[in-house]
Amino acid sequence: MPIFSAYDTTPLACHLVGEGEPLICLPGGPMRASAYLGDLGGLAARRQLVLLDLRGTGDSGAPDDPAAYRCDRLVDDVEALRAHLGLDRIDVLAHSAGADLALLYAARHPDRLRTLTLVTPSARAVGIEATDQDLREAAELRRDEPWYPQARSAQEALLAGGPFAELWPRVRPLMYGRWDETAQAHAAASAGQTNAEARGHYAAAGAFDPAATTAALRELAVPVLVLAGEYDGHPSPDRAAELAALLPLAEFTVQHGAGHFPWLDDPGAFARTVEAFLDPDVRTVRAGGVRLAYRVWGDAGAPPVVLLHGRSGSSGTWTRIAEDLAADHRVHALDFRGHGLSDWPGRYTFELFRDDLHALLVAGDLAGATVVGHSMGGVAAYLLAQREPSLIGRLVIEDAPPLSPLDPPRPPTDRPAGELDFDWPVVPDTDAQLNDPDPGIRERLGEIIAPTLVIGGGPTSHIDQAQLAQLAEAVPGAVFVTVDAGHLVHTTRPEAFLAALRSFGLS
Repeated sequence: MPIFSAYDTTPLACHLVGEGEPLICLPGGPMRASAYLGDLGGLAARRQLVLLDLRGTGDSGAPDDPAAYRCDRLVDDVEALRAHLGLDRIDVLAHSAGADLALLYAARHPDRLRTLTLVTPSARAVGIEATDQDLREAAELRRDEPWYPQARSAQEALLAGGPFAELWPRVRPLMYGRWDETAQAHAAASAGQTNAEARGHYAAAGAFDPAATTAALRELAVPVLVLAGEYDGHPSPDRAAELAALLPLAEFTVQHGAGHFPWLDDPGAFARTVEAFLDPDVRTVRAGGVRLAYRVWGDAGAPPVVLLHGRSGSSGTWTRIAEDLAADHRVHALDFRGHGLSDWPGRYTFELFRDDLHALLVAGDLAGATVVGHSMGGVAAYLLAQREPSLIGRLVIEDAPPLSPLDPPRPPTDRPAGELDFDWPVVPDTDAQLNDPDPGIRERLGEIIAPTLVIGGGPTSHIDQAQLAQLAEAVPGAVFVTVDAGHLVHTTRPEAFLAALRSFGLS
C-alpha cells in the first residue's frame, strides 16, 4: 500500500489491485474509502487499479483543516498521486461524486489526462443536478421488486426532508440493479467506509464554479467515457447524457439492468465496456442499441478489408492475418455481439450477426470493402451479400456452414464450467438455426454479385465440404479452394490462407 504526501503533508494512501497499465480510480460517496470499488468487476485483470483513499478516508490521514476536504482542494491530491507514480499522463476512472473531482482535475490539468472514465457520475461541478423526478422515475422501473413498496415510501419521505439516517437504509435497494447478498453486503459496508464530517465539507460553498468548469471542459481534447446505469437516478441516463454532451470527445453508454454500482450488477458487461474504451486499438459502433467493439490496422487511406470471426472467437483471432494485410489495406476486425469486448445481450441469430456487420460497414463508410468471414462470420457475410449486394466489394467465405439442415441434428450441449470468452447462449441459439435453417437463404445465394472466394478446410473440418462446394456453385462466379487445415484455416495455416487471399486479388 503506497503512502505519499499531499501538498500540505497529509499522508495519502492508494491501493494497487491487479497488473498492467495504471488506472487511477477516484471513489465517490462522497468521501467513501476506495475499498468499495473492489476489482471493478474484474477490470483488474487487464489494468492495475490505483485506488486512492481520499484524505480522511480508508488508510489516508486526516488534514488539520477540515476545509481541505472541499472537492476543488482535493484536485491537488490527485495531482500529487500522478507525480508520485511518475506518470506524465494518466488514465482516470471516477465513480459517482468522485466524478466531480475528476471533472475539476480535467479542467485544471487537461494536459495531464490521457483518458477519463466517468461511472454513474455526479455532475454538480458543471451545474447538472439529479432531480426528484429523476429519482422517482428511476424507482418506478423497479416496481415489480418485492422490496419496492417499502423503498419507494422511504424515498418519498426522504425527498420530503425526512431523517436521512433512518430512511436511507430502506432506500438503498434502489441503488442496485440486483438486491442480492452481494449488493446487501456492499451497502452494509458503506457506513464504516464513509467519513461523515468530510462528506459535509466536500461540496461546501466555493467548491464548484459550474460556468468556468463547463467552459474549460468544452475544450477538453481527451477521450471520455460516460457510463450510466439503466436503473440509476443518481444520475439518470438523461442527466449523464447531458454531461457527455458537454465533452467534445465523449462516448456515452447505458449499462442495461444496472443501478448506481454497475460493476456489481453485471461485472462482465462493465469490464468489457471500460476495457474496450481504454484500449487505444479498440473502437466501437452500435447496432440496434448493441455496442460493438472492433480493432483497426493499417493506413486510413488504404483499401478496406473487414475480418469476421467464428463462433466463440473474437477479433483477436485475426491478429496474425490482419498484421500481414495491413501492409496494403485498412483492416477492420469486428467482435460480434456476445463475443470479445462487445455487448452480450443474451439473444443471437445469424441475422443479428449480419446486422452487426451492416452496422460496421455503414458507420465506417466501408461500402465496397472486401469482407472475409470465418465460419459463423462467413454466414453473416453471405447473408448481408444477399440482402444488400452492392455493399460488399469482394467476399471470402472461410469454412462456413452452408445452412443445410444437419443430419443428424446437433443435440443440446451443456455449458462448460468456468468463465467463457463469449456468451454461452450463442451456442444453443445458433445450433437451433443450423438444425433447421431458413431454406430461403440457400435459394438466394444466386443473388450475390460480389466476386466470391470460398475456402474449405478439407476432410478434417467438421463442415461438410461437399455442401460447401455446392454453396460455391450456387454463387455466380465463385471460386472454391481447399486448404487442408481443418476448420480453423486462418489460424492453423496462416501462410496458406494468405496465399489464397492473394490469389484472389488481395495483394
